Amino acid sequence: MVNDEAAALRPSSVEPPHKWRVIGPGLVVAATGIGAGDLVATLVAGSRFGYTLLWAAIVGVLIKIALVEGAGRWTLASGKSIFEGWRLAGRWTVVFFAPYILIWGLVYGAAAMSSTALPLAALFPAVDLNVFAIVSGLLGAVIVWFGRYKTFEYIIAFFVGLMFVTVVGAAVVTLPNLGAVVTGLIPRIPDGALIYTLSLAGGVGGTITLAAYGYWLKEKGWTTPRWIRVMRIDNTVAYVVSGVFVVSMLVVGAELLYSSGLTVEDGEGGLLDLAGVLGERYGTFMSYFFLIGFWASSFSSILGVWNGVSLMFADFLGNLRGLGADDPRRRIGGLYYRLYIVWLTIPPMALLFLGKPIGLIVAYGALGALFMPFLATTLLYLLNSRHMPKQHRNTWYLNLILGVIAALFVALGVNELVKAVAPLFSS
Repeated sequence: MVNDEAAALRPSSVEPPHKWRVIGPGLVVAATGIGAGDLVATLVAGSRFGYTLLWAAIVGVLIKIALVEGAGRWTLASGKSIFEGWRLAGRWTVVFFAPYILIWGLVYGAAAMSSTALPLAALFPAVDLNVFAIVSGLLGAVIVWFGRYKTFEYIIAFFVGLMFVTVVGAAVVTLPNLGAVVTGLIPRIPDGALIYTLSLAGGVGGTITLAAYGYWLKEKGWTTPRWIRVMRIDNTVAYVVSGVFVVSMLVVGAELLYSSGLTVEDGEGGLLDLAGVLGERYGTFMSYFFLIGFWASSFSSILGVWNGVSLMFADFLGNLRGLGADDPRRRIGGLYYRLYIVWLTIPPMALLFLGKPIGLIVAYGALGALFMPFLATTLLYLLNSRHMPKQHRNTWYLNLILGVIAALFVALGVNELVKAVAPLFSS
């Protein structure tokens, strides 16, 4: 038993990790998923409802732990990538995923570059926003282009540390009311806030990058079922860290905005508003301090997407072309990987200058609303299928949890789908 447990910590080609090295791909997926938009969502929740929805934000973190664990367990136990799993679920998955990854990449590229540029433009107003956006995209592309995962992981860890200091620091200076924080752990939904509550629980830190976890596991060298226990530790610790970010932003919203009757924008501009409030309340340094954290959260998302989703695209295209799993074109640093980095970086620059065409935005919104239900339901199928070794399939309680999560995302997806197509009927 002792030998079995030691073997669980490593594949034969990798030495046992030092205790700190156990944390790796989970931190990457969590840092990538918690972007500026997610920080704004929890900030606005705190500003509108105080601590009332704190429980929903924490539930959101637990949901992501369950989903990412499922994606990681599938990869380690089956030996197949998530896209290979989707293909086993039927050809319809390719029909959905092919347009999704192309349209999503085009629009997300522009949005991520703009989000990263906002705090830089606030710090250096003499420079045009689009200049910062373009430089951010190009810099992210250069950093991930050569595909050195270990270096990439170190860079992400640096940005997580920067986010931790700034975001948690902003919460600490507001002197949170611990009694009110505890009451926020009691599940309750304010009048008229059902959809907002569901969105907070299901939307924070949730994108296509959740499905990229398996690819980062492979790049890390965690490739067999013996790594499942380590993967679970990695995933849980990483999302606990992301939960600290989420709770910190809700604290800031509750203490700094809700208690003062102040409001902020719903988009990334809300973080600029917050930086201004922090500057007025605690001095200019605090404003600059928080803007650096805003930039770190946005740029870490650029790096994570440019790396992880490019890996997914390389696997997707290589799989469709029938290339072997070890074909370099399907791996990090390969031709298909770099092709998607270019797609994320260059074409979206046109949207920065031309504005976002309504048709593209509608398609992006519609497909985006369907992705999380797609991920949850396909994982529910795959983790119970004959393609999964019996000893690693879902237990009844994991099926119950994943089933509830799938139902939540279907409800949210329908709501978001209605919002996405509404502009087509508004004129």
